This record gives sequence, C-alpha cells and structure tokens, in this order.
Amino acid sequence: MWALLVLLGAAAVSAHLQDHAFDGHKVFRVIPHNDKQVEIINSLASNIQVDFWQPDSATLVRPKMQVDFRVEASDSFEVEDLLKKSGVEYRVLIDDLQAALDAQLDNKARTTAYSYEKYNDWETIAAWTADIAAQNPDLVSRSVIGETYEGRQIYLLKVGKSGPNKKAIFIDCGIHAREWISPAFCQWFVKEAVETYEKDTVITTLLNNLDFYVLPVVNIDGYIYTWTNNRMWRKTRSKNTGTSCIGTDPNRNFNAGWGTIGASHYPCDETYCGSAPESEKETKALADFIREHLSTIKAYLTIHSYSQLLLFPYSYTYQLPSDYEELNAIARAASEELRSLYNTKYTYGPGAETIYPAAGGSDDWAYDQGIKYSFTFELRDTGRYGFLLPESQIKPTCEETLLAVKYIANYVLEHLY
Repeated sequence: MWALLVLLGAAAVSAHLQDHAFDGHKVFRVIPHNDKQVEIINSLASNIQVDFWQPDSATLVRPKMQVDFRVEASDSFEVEDLLKKSGVEYRVLIDDLQAALDAQLDNKARTTAYSYEKYNDWETIAAWTADIAAQNPDLVSRSVIGETYEGRQIYLLKVGKSGPNKKAIFIDCGIHAREWISPAFCQWFVKEAVETYEKDTVITTLLNNLDFYVLPVVNIDGYIYTWTNNRMWRKTRSKNTGTSCIGTDPNRNFNAGWGTIGASHYPCDETYCGSAPESEKETKALADFIREHLSTIKAYLTIHSYSQLLLFPYSYTYQLPSDYEELNAIARAASEELRSLYNTKYTYGPGAETIYPAAGGSDDWAYDQGIKYSFTFELRDTGRYGFLLPESQIKPTCEETLLAVKYIANYVLEHLY
C-alpha cells in the first residue's frame, strides 16, 4: 500500500511540475522609502497581476518595509524598468520561479518510502495519520473533526500518554496552502514525540503530563490544489457567491476583529476574509473543536511560513495584550532556544507591531477565547526561497522549531492556569 501511495505521490509531483508553469516569473524584493514610492507599488498592483508574498497585500505596504512580490514573465521587464526609473530600492530574489519550484523537490529518492525529509502530498499525509496512530496506540489516536468544502475528512491526531485530567496544547499546520514547510513540521513533531518518548526526558515529561492535539493540514483542499494545479495557491477552495473568484483566506476568517484591518472584503483578493466569521468549513471545524475543549487547551501554536518570526497577539489591533510581558519573555526565550542549534535568527513580538496588522487570525481568536499562550510561528526562510524552501532544509527547520515548541510546552506545563 505504501509503495503504491509513494508512486502515486511521485506521479503527482511529476505532473505538477510539467503541467503548471511559472517560467520566467520573478520574485522582487523592494523597499519603498517614502509615501510616493509606496504609491508606485500600489499602482503596480492595480495595473498588473501582483502576487504579494510579504506582506500579504498592497494595502499593507508602508515606507521602509521590506516587500516581496511575484510577477508574471510578461510583466517582469516592465516592472523592473519602472522600479529603476522611479528610484525604488529593489533586487530580484528569484529570477525564474519555475526553476526554483523544480529545485524545491531536491530529495531525489521520491519512490522509496514515506519520508519526513520530503514534502508529502495529501493522500500520503492522510495515510500516514492512520499509520502513525495504528503503530503507536499508547501514544497516538486519530479522529475526524469535520469536513472540508470539497468533502474531505479533517484528521486530528491526539498525542500523549493517557491519564486523568490532562491539559492540552493545540498545534495546527497548513492554514495557508502554499506554505509546505508547515505541514512538514506537524509530521516531524509527531515523529519526534513517538520516537523519543522514554528517551528524551523533556518529551517524556511533556507526553506524560500534557496532550498535544496536532492538526497536520487545516486547508486540505487548498494544499491539494498546490500539488495539482497552482503551487502558489494560498486560500481555501470554496465558491464565492456572485463571482468566479475562488476561496477565502482562512487566517482572516476567525472572529477576532474580523473584516477590519489588514483583511479584504473582495473575494478575488488573497486576504479575502470570507462572507462572515467562520464561513469556511475548515475554520469552523477548528474553532468548534477548540471551543469544545476550552477547559483543557492551555496553549495554541499555529505554524506558517515564511519570515522567521515568533508572533503573539494582537494582530487585529496595535493594543498590547494584558499578558504582553509574559508572552514577550516566552517568545524571546523560545527564539533563543531555536537559534541555539543552527544560529537561525527569529524576530518576535505582537503581530501588528512586529510585521503588519491583520484581522481575523487564529492566534488572536484563540487568545480572546482565554487561551493565554497563543503563538504564530513563521518558519524559514527570510526570502531567498520564500514559499519554495528546498527539501534539504526540512530537517534543520523542523529540528530548530521543535526546540522552541518544546520550550513553550514545558513553560506551559510549569505555569498551568
């Protein structure tokens, strides 16, 4: 069965690379130094198709901000010419997106076995969730918490040694479809939990005293679409009334300052917040589960990419959370833990202040539900590869991130409230 799944996965990768071309697409990094240069970027976005990688939309661009965006081959020379003539500081991060995409899948042995050091398609991940639970019945169980828009089951893994009155930490990955390193981390976390239980004293203590709810891929439909149709897809795949534009940004769809700052009400935008809070089946399934388990869930960690950031509330307002001092201290210490392995530097702080305002995010929502220890990770890198982080970086990225997650989990265990 596994051999067949892996072969199918390899076929999907092959088809994916052949069928959807990004030949000649360029990713630019620009730094507008004043309002006039910000206007130039805004006018660009209104005249041609611009895919903003960082920040998520043109409306969030501010002077002195580092801005990464993708443009199609047919527009790239015109864009570069405009940036040169207008004196906007820029460089080309990725000269040919298709070449970078091809190079991302650099683990050549794709037909041998399931691997934690490569990107796995959804069918392979779904089979893995069943397999890891079956092989580790004393530590892992699998449940279904809902269905996606396209009718796929949303699998949740519960990881921990059974015991009475245990508190829990919720970890989700793959809210944004194109952030492939995110689901890779959720798989890695579960692997490390089962493989190092009774070997690693920290993991053993954590699993004996806490449960971890791990949602390997939230936005399953979107993730599949990145393998089959469009590697750069971000949103869900739901249909929107009155338009042919598909999908909602799940991380603008939570009821936390919903639809206000840093989110769009236009369905064609990448940051479209949906028709209402929790309009997306995936968002609602996640929120319903957390609401049902509010008495036990004491921390919420959501894994994204890229930028190397460790963020905490708030993103929908510049107001600092009441627990700011404690959350900032945890983020600082967790960032130091992460850096200790490969010297990877993370920036930390409240979302709006640290990067940009964005309403409707899951960490803000979890915090407002009373889950004090709510954090968003933005994993590697800082833009050299962006969403196309090569497979050779999966292992080091996951190893260092695990150190930070273990630190936070251990802190939560010692400060249960």
